[in-house]
Amino acid sequence: MTTVSSTLGTLSTGHIGLNVTDLGRSLGFYRDVLGFEPLGEGKEADRRYAFLGQDGALVLTLWEQATGPFAPAAAGLHHLALSAGTIEDVRAYEERLRALGVEFAYEGVVAHREGGASGGIFFHDPDGTRLEISVPTGAEGAPAPTTGAPTCGFF
Repeated sequence: MTTVSSTLGTLSTGHIGLNVTDLGRSLGFYRDVLGFEPLGEGKEADRRYAFLGQDGALVLTLWEQATGPFAPAAAGLHHLALSAGTIEDVRAYEERLRALGVEFAYEGVVAHREGGASGGIFFHDPDGTRLEISVPTGAEGAPAPTTGAPTCGFF
């Protein structure tokens, strides 16, 4: 076995890529509902995709190549967590999503764990991909729906 001794730089998440079943529907959800801006789009019949971002920076790519809905028990993406600035921002997204008929995994803002300050809202995109919008503080006193485990782990 070879030992690697060189020092590597720190990695951070660049962007997230999601497979979707209907690019138009998913693009509308992430653009119009969650506020991501389109940065580019491929419209060829067999190569449809969209690049979405914030402030010109790539955040999310959508690839129309899924043949069925999100499968929570399959290996791969567990959920996509998005960070908001304040708990008020989370509540504003909750209100917007509810007005559009989006179903939630839990009722209202919930804590990430029992007695935790961090928390948010949990819901699904049009293909069933699990989504979270949360903040590191501000959810003090909110219920934790999963006893003894992280809320974001089992929705």
